[in-house]
Amino acid sequence: MAMTAKVKDELSRHVVTKPCCRKAEVAAMLRFAGGLHIIGGRIVVEAELDTANAARRLRRELTEVYGHTPEVLVLAAGGLRKGSRYVVRVVNDGEALARQTGLIDSRGRPVRGLPAKVVSGSVCDAEAAWRGAFLAHGSLTEPGRSSALEVTCPGPEAALALVGAARRMGIQSKAREVRGVDRVVIRDGDAIGAMLTRLGAHDAVLAWEERRIRREVRATANRLANFDDANLRRSARAAVAAGARVERALEILAEDVPDHLREAGELRLQHKQASLEELGQLASPPMTKDAVAGRIRRLLAMADKKADDDGIPNTEAGLTADMLDG
Repeated sequence: MAMTAKVKDELSRHVVTKPCCRKAEVAAMLRFAGGLHIIGGRIVVEAELDTANAARRLRRELTEVYGHTPEVLVLAAGGLRKGSRYVVRVVNDGEALARQTGLIDSRGRPVRGLPAKVVSGSVCDAEAAWRGAFLAHGSLTEPGRSSALEVTCPGPEAALALVGAARRMGIQSKAREVRGVDRVVIRDGDAIGAMLTRLGAHDAVLAWEERRIRREVRATANRLANFDDANLRRSARAAVAAGARVERALEILAEDVPDHLREAGELRLQHKQASLEELGQLASPPMTKDAVAGRIRRLLAMADKKADDDGIPNTEAGLTADMLDG
């Protein structure tokens, strides 16, 4: 099951007993999933939801909390609609319900954000409003670089109200407009987990965190493997380049190579994959890696100076682009 469907399924079964929280959730669902329509001169309250469980939850809350009996219509998938949609509609006494839920104010004007009672309510009201908004128009992407918990809003006022509700819970969210659509987004992984916990999606939090950790572990392992692989390639190229330069240096100097420098050079040629520390241990008597590095450096410098004096190619003449690509 996709993460969005999993969260919505769990939230639609979440038990809420406090009347204020139930009212805040209903108000948010109606505000974010639909709104008001004028049909035959009467105000009709309508909400369009994408899951049957959410529609049943809204219908039950409207009946138990406000005493209205809404009708539920099913819009089958087709055309631009990928899945079935469920419309919860209150025709009779729609204006009374709109006033009760805060969709219109005392003067009969539509409220553009969330109702004042929700905006100025307690933290539990903020949680209920977010739960209703997510059930109405929320989504949760899989953990990863672009993971996000997102709610599509009916307007900028509703988006700002939702950001304020998240702030009251101590969770940072951002309102933004994308292609003319207002959205509230939470991108931080810890903040997403905290919000899901606040909303009551405890099973979904565990599943999301498990996928998040598994993805992070896999990404870390891939980075380490790539890092190690790159280091091995660089070390191999450096060893090949060093061997080629030493070989050319011994050719240039021929019999003029001091014995202690020749020994270091020959060790490099005989053990091309060995580190400087390992070369030092192979020497007789053993040397430190700095001593080996110093002798090879002097050998190359002597050879380059002689090559320059004689007007012949120096020790880097035989290096290819592959050897130098580090």
